[in-house]
Amino acid sequence: MKRTAHAHWNGTLTEGKGEITTQSTTLNNTQYSFKTRFQEGVGTNPEELIAAAHAGCFTMAVGAALTQAGFTPGDLTTDAILDLDMQALSITGIHLELKGTVIDGVSEDKFKEIAEGAKANCIISKALSVPITLNIQYA
Repeated sequence: MKRTAHAHWNGTLTEGKGEITTQSTTLNNTQYSFKTRFQEGVGTNPEELIAAAHAGCFTMAVGAALTQAGFTPGDLTTDAILDLDMQALSITGIHLELKGTVIDGVSEDKFKEIAEGAKANCIISKALSVPITLNIQYA
């Protein structure tokens, strides 16, 4: 299986602009620029897309692990906060904030164990070489 995306850029780093399109066309000529990446502006940026991919992958992995353990997942919500060191121009880590509704038969400790396993084993986590931290609310 392959997934694809297309990016186009025109102009200098600070004054140029571009568009990103994904295979599914969920992003379809979505604009990105220096301003959307390093300041404020309408559009997306690569770091935001990494955070979104990680939040989505991790949340699905928690649901899958719960299902494999014989439980029916309830609501799972994840915020992914990507830390970008502007001096080094480097991603220094990603913090995941997971909120899960209580599931009959699943203790808080079991939920945390499953979530930690999902953090370590989701496809995006395995693709990243930065520290990943996790905070869990289970209520």
